[in-house]
Amino acid sequence: MRRRYVGWLTGAAAAVLVAAGAITYAVAEDSSGGSSAQVPAAESADAGFARDMAVHHQQAVEMSYIVRDRTQNAEVRRLAYDIAQTQANQRGMLLGWLDLWGLPKVSAKPPMSWMGMGDMPERGDGSLMPGMATNTELRKLQSLSGEQAEILYLQLMTDHHKGGIHMAEGCVAKCTVGVEKRLAQGMVDAQQSELQVMARMLKERGAKPRS
Repeated sequence: MRRRYVGWLTGAAAAVLVAAGAITYAVAEDSSGGSSAQVPAAESADAGFARDMAVHHQQAVEMSYIVRDRTQNAEVRRLAYDIAQTQANQRGMLLGWLDLWGLPKVSAKPPMSWMGMGDMPERGDGSLMPGMATNTELRKLQSLSGEQAEILYLQLMTDHHKGGIHMAEGCVAKCTVGVEKRLAQGMVDAQQSELQVMARMLKERGAKPRS
């Protein structure tokens, strides 16, 4: 089990390295437009999305690692692997852009303020943004195995994707950096497709999304 886990971590690390190359290429591509490649402000939608989605993605990666060790079901493990690889890669890109822009990775403002949602009620228990699981839910996922773990993972990830899609759509509408807007639209398209897959997998297990 440890060898497989280390191998999976290595794959995720490789994805981040690939993302680093993608960051350089994408920024260079946008920079070819001259004045259109201005560095966004620290509290802009571009910076806010990069910060918030990096945090959101990190939890998806964590949940995917957890379920991969809690089930032997090949389809769930494959889905978890794909989500972890994709979102670790994207997270590397988002944090890399903040580095290249010389902007902080944290903000004094509440999450999603850049979307006009800074006054949303405090979620607490580790759930910083819509769709994020609470610490209690993560502990429960760690305590389950087999089909029970699969169902809870699929339900939590369904909520997570819905929150992520909402945020990515906000970037599509408000961000000004072209490559970031394209990344956000790609997130929307991919996660909507994965929602359909997860709904089918839940139905096969006699369960359904929580919301």
